[in-house]
Amino acid sequence: MLQVTIPARELFDESRREFVQIKSETLQLEHSLVSLSKWESKWKKPFLGKDSKTDEEILDYIRCMTITQNVSPHTYLCIPPEAFSQIIEYIQAPMTATWFTEHGGSKKRNEVITAEVIHYWMIAQNIPMECQKWHLNRLMTLIQVCSLKNQPQKKMGTKEMLTQQRTLNEARKAQFNTKG
Repeated sequence: MLQVTIPARELFDESRREFVQIKSETLQLEHSLVSLSKWESKWKKPFLGKDSKTDEEILDYIRCMTITQNVSPHTYLCIPPEAFSQIIEYIQAPMTATWFTEHGGSKKRNEVITAEVIHYWMIAQNIPMECQKWHLNRLMTLIQVCSLKNQPQKKMGTKEMLTQQRTLNEARKAQFNTKG
């Protein structure tokens, strides 16, 4: 969870043609599958897609991330640049010490990842639904770990098998002092 303090400020409301006083507020934000689901249900498009987001869409995602109750809608218009950068860093943070190495050719999928796809992965991997409140990057790492651990063990390739046999034969020749 991330806490960001938005300082007090005065804004002019164009629709009412009056000044509005915005009080200082501390927002508690959670980048999770829950916030992703809320955003996608409103905007009807994948948040994790490659398409860029408008300022309105980004501000709305911050609203969806907000756990703090009764936040004035004007507060989101007063997020200072340093707090905004902090929020973006939080969204992009891995939130785990787990890392992966690529073996062989990595296959990039063109699959569009939505909240429903992530829910499916959770169900398929028997991941409890409480995890939907985790930081999204941590949840995605858990899904990837479960997927890798549940894969059948890879068979050794012919080249690897021949290299292993050659190494064993050389070791045996040395051990028994023979030429083969």
